[in-house]
Amino acid sequence: MRDARTPPDRFRRAARRISVLLAAEALRDVSSHAVTIETPLGSAAGRVAGDDLVVVPVLRAGLGMLDAVLELAPRARVGYVGLRRDELTAVPSQYYAKLPPDLGNTLVMLIDPMLATGGSAVAALDVLARANAKTIRMVCIVAAPEGIETVTRHAPHVDIFTPVIDQALDADKFIVPGLGDFGDRLYGTS
Repeated sequence: MRDARTPPDRFRRAARRISVLLAAEALRDVSSHAVTIETPLGSAAGRVAGDDLVVVPVLRAGLGMLDAVLELAPRARVGYVGLRRDELTAVPSQYYAKLPPDLGNTLVMLIDPMLATGGSAVAALDVLARANAKTIRMVCIVAAPEGIETVTRHAPHVDIFTPVIDQALDADKFIVPGLGDFGDRLYGTS
């Protein structure tokens, strides 16, 4: 994913693969209950996730992770938070939010592939807090120490799942070495 020469189709495939792994880790302790299903040849015991789950991608880059999470949790409800980052100030502004009702007793998984300054994450977490979400896990593909510190300071109850913490942010508030603009790389709009 990091290679600047990776075309969008391969970038999407890699994003999906790593997102499945991250979602599995973030959901590994979710409760489940026993079920019995009928196969074409007989009965089989299995388990079904028991916790109510709401997956909330931060638009637009978070959409690149959504299908992977839904593969593991197909019954999850989905909400959306749309944030736009001002390229000069790095300050996010919300342009959209649509969340399912009753988040108070629900596990909410906030998915956003890049945790840079933490500004967008905090803005999304504020949207979730206003919707009464209490149990939140944030899943990102690459994080900067500054973003983790900001989220941890603002919302110490939120667990962050990421496979890599990069060096720092550059002067333009991009993660170094990072991946570049995730949304542009995902959709070929750079």
